[in-house]
Amino acid sequence: MNAPQDRVDTPEPRWQALLAFLAIGAIYLALPSNLVVGPTWLLPTAIVVLLVPTVVSHRVGKLSLNRTLGVLINGITTLALIGSVILLVRALPSHKESPLQLLRSGGLLWLTNVIVFALWYWRLDGGGPTQRHQENKFGSTSFLFPQMQIQRDERSQFACARWRARFVDYLFVSFTQSATFGP
Repeated sequence: MNAPQDRVDTPEPRWQALLAFLAIGAIYLALPSNLVVGPTWLLPTAIVVLLVPTVVSHRVGKLSLNRTLGVLINGITTLALIGSVILLVRALPSHKESPLQLLRSGGLLWLTNVIVFALWYWRLDGGGPTQRHQENKFGSTSFLFPQMQIQRDERSQFACARWRARFVDYLFVSFTQSATFGP
């Protein structure tokens, strides 16, 4: 059983993941149309249309539906990202886009990649945000965050006795993994 200092009673905020999905939609609106699979408006519209029932299902406690919709949105954004990266690679030798435009598009797709991986990490670690809240444990099950390396009796000294990973932590892990050349 968890020690009282290891219990976390507040639910994990969902607005950060919601903003991440909206950021992906905004990034896709900023991409050139030849680097987007389908119409430019399709992915942002699909994200918004799927986010509404996802938020509602979370609010009314339909946890299975919420998880299914969350995985569906993650899957759609992942497929859109893969398609756009393939289109970017195919656009390189054609010289139809200026080098600056290709670099800008590559940067936007890299940023999208960071966000998409953060959303997957957040969705899958420890069974997802709902299960992490229900289990009410300190830390993470799949990642080793710096706060988890502090000895249990020293955690209160560093103000992390009740810490657990939030979306921003997964975003940081995704960024560092994407920005480094290491494994």
